[in-house]
Amino acid sequence: MVQRDDKEFPLKSLPKRWVGCDLEEEYFGDDRKMSKKDRKSASAKDRSKYKKTDREKLQKQTAQTDAIKASHKDYLEGRVLSILPEGIIVEHEDRTITCALRGILKKDKSQFKNLVTVGDYVQFELISPTEGQIGYVKPRRSTLSRADNLSRRKEQLIAANIDQVLVTTSVVSPPLKSALVDRYIIAAQKGKMEPVIVINKIDLLQNELNQEDSLIIQEKELLEELVKVYQSIDIPAIPVSVVTGEGLDQLKSIMKGKASVFSGQSGVGKSSLINIITGLDLETSLIVEKTQKGSHTTSITKLIPLEFGGWCIDTPGIKSFGVWDLSKDEVEQYFSEIYSEGHNCHYPDCAHIHEKGCAVHDAVEKGRISILRYSSYLSLIGSISQEHLRR
Repeated sequence: MVQRDDKEFPLKSLPKRWVGCDLEEEYFGDDRKMSKKDRKSASAKDRSKYKKTDREKLQKQTAQTDAIKASHKDYLEGRVLSILPEGIIVEHEDRTITCALRGILKKDKSQFKNLVTVGDYVQFELISPTEGQIGYVKPRRSTLSRADNLSRRKEQLIAANIDQVLVTTSVVSPPLKSALVDRYIIAAQKGKMEPVIVINKIDLLQNELNQEDSLIIQEKELLEELVKVYQSIDIPAIPVSVVTGEGLDQLKSIMKGKASVFSGQSGVGKSSLINIITGLDLETSLIVEKTQKGSHTTSITKLIPLEFGGWCIDTPGIKSFGVWDLSKDEVEQYFSEIYSEGHNCHYPDCAHIHEKGCAVHDAVEKGRISILRYSSYLSLIGSISQEHLRR
């Protein structure tokens, strides 16, 4: 009898067999059973649970569970007025409570960069007469958001539960940027809000000393074209001036009884407009002469009540705006005139960039589609593939 040398054939080196005989191995193989560790590894690599439909379903289930939990507690309800370094300011029955997030909310690994934003309706519990802890954020009926400026993989909430976005721009200082305006329009429509274009500082175009200035002439032509284009697609465009008061009555009329958010690049005069509409004294800024860009004077977002009814929100100015969760295939749908003309293209999948037989190109050349809007479309298509990449 041959003796086995365990040193030569260590047991631990032998593979595990999960089959009973050679015939069973022929049918089932030698790897029918997966270890617990392997199953965990496979589950971690499974990306199907991150599909958009599954995420939405999970978020809805989580919201329902949280609502049930909250209903069994002695929670109070309020609305977020602002978010400060010292805490989240919540209004409840004409008084303000400084709140923090409960630990369970802080562990939320959702797509949002910030879990709470101005305008949110929340449920909280008091821990002192002036302090509380937020345990639940109620479902939002509308949101204004953008792609996080750093990673592009998170959604940065700007405001919630509002009716309209006052896309604020200016002429001359800083000059009009129609491409940025169109990005805000898309973000408003995606977030279930109405966009309204507000063009500030038009008094600079009326100064007699500037009438021969080439920049002034260009800005006048651009303003006229911009107002005409947006009115043709049923988006209000209101030229205003804090200096002369022109357009302010029309702006107030549109804001009356609604929750509105002023949003736009730095230096266009959002705070100045809010000051004259509300009678407040928000800090304003000057334009840097060299860059023609404004500095950030509004560092926090605030919900402000209006005497004539409604609310308005002042937001920090930005220099770039990435629309969140927007694919190339969706872009055309937000340019109604391009979408309409696109049905006449020779190729059904025409991207309206360089294809032959493109009806959109023809419409632009013949003036049926504004070159401003078409340029915005091309700019958005060109940059969208980079907007959600990690920097």
